[in-house]
Amino acid sequence: MKRQNFIKKGLLGSGIFTATTSSGNILENDIDEIEPLQTLDANDMTYNSDTLENHSVLHKASSRGHADHGWLTSNHTFSFANYHNADRMHFGVLRVLNDDVVAGGKGFGRHPHDNMEIISIPLEGDLEHEDSMGNKAIIRKGDIQVMSAGTGIIHSEYNKNTDKIVKFLQIWVYPNKRNVTPRYDQITLDVSQRQNRFQQILSPDPNDDGVWIHQDAWFYMGHFENGIESNYKIKQAGNGVYIFVLKGSITVQGQELDTRDGFGIWDVSEINLKSNTDDTEVLLMDVSMVLN
Repeated sequence: MKRQNFIKKGLLGSGIFTATTSSGNILENDIDEIEPLQTLDANDMTYNSDTLENHSVLHKASSRGHADHGWLTSNHTFSFANYHNADRMHFGVLRVLNDDVVAGGKGFGRHPHDNMEIISIPLEGDLEHEDSMGNKAIIRKGDIQVMSAGTGIIHSEYNKNTDKIVKFLQIWVYPNKRNVTPRYDQITLDVSQRQNRFQQILSPDPNDDGVWIHQDAWFYMGHFENGIESNYKIKQAGNGVYIFVLKGSITVQGQELDTRDGFGIWDVSEINLKSNTDDTEVLLMDVSMVLN
């Protein structure tokens, strides 16, 4: 595989803000800005004690970074904000995987991003989005939201309800094209199509199933009964697969994973997954291991 360096500047305006739905444009930044991203080599994976055989890495749920800001609790699979771990900067082009819970009526006030593909996957509750492109929408479980930050966007995300929490995954992927025109999209999926199989929710092709991003990446979600097996073929030579268990237990290539465990594997052409429990939910991310 051709070696290319991940040399990235610090993210524009990557501070995280808190605000209530009644506070309008008043912002309070109570979370430190993310540190500038260090020089990384996508093909020089050094995971120390996390490294397993056959080019794979295990991230147990309990080993993730954790933040509790009262209105927001978040678990970080990769380095983010106040959580910095040199061994957990990324998996290929997958840069951020945050597991967020937002209190009723609270949220992220208006803040900027640039040159990042940002995907939100709601798991529970109603998340209200508004951005500088004029988009205003509510996303719920079964929806997938994507933003190409490109040359720069400003957006906010709030818990629409005051009496219940919102749970969602926030995922950032490095793009393969810089300074594109910013865009926003969201779709509602038929979740019955992921019963005992993987449903595609994201790809590089605007005409394909799910949303699309500027990157050679394919995301899938599956909902499996106990004992169901599935073989997944990697979409593109040189890609790796990162698997995140939303609920239940699975075995991947002989490695058992439980709720909120993550497992990345590369230099393989296909993988085998088996559900060990009923009502198992899995997110599979097939991503380029090299920054374009």
